[in-house]
Amino acid sequence: QVQLVESGGGLVQAGGSLRLSCAASGRTFSNYNMAWFRQAPGKERECVAIIRWSAGTTEYADSVKGRFTVSRDNAKNTVYLQMNSLKPEDTAVYYCNGKRVLTLGLGVLWPWGQGTQVTVSS
Repeated sequence: QVQLVESGGGLVQAGGSLRLSCAASGRTFSNYNMAWFRQAPGKERECVAIIRWSAGTTEYADSVKGRFTVSRDNAKNTVYLQMNSLKPEDTAVYYCNGKRVLTLGLGVLWPWGQGTQVTVSS
């Protein structure tokens, strides 16, 4: 079983930046595609970014394209989400998880972590 621990969230003004981290333990992290998801109050969880198991290939939701960058360090079992030009509509709890398929769907491999809250003020 894989344990996921997200961190790096916080309160930031619109236009600011944050870098989220997700540390995974319990499996060979480097074998899996990894994705970032978010869930805003009253909304469904959505996948916003995904990175291939060997890095290099990434995909982003239209809502974050050009502003967010996903990366990974397989040696550290960690995936990152650099978020720039943040908007109030980016406010949500952010989660990471593994994905079998390299798409922006919601199918995930492991139990969810606790997530990290990102709040963007206008």
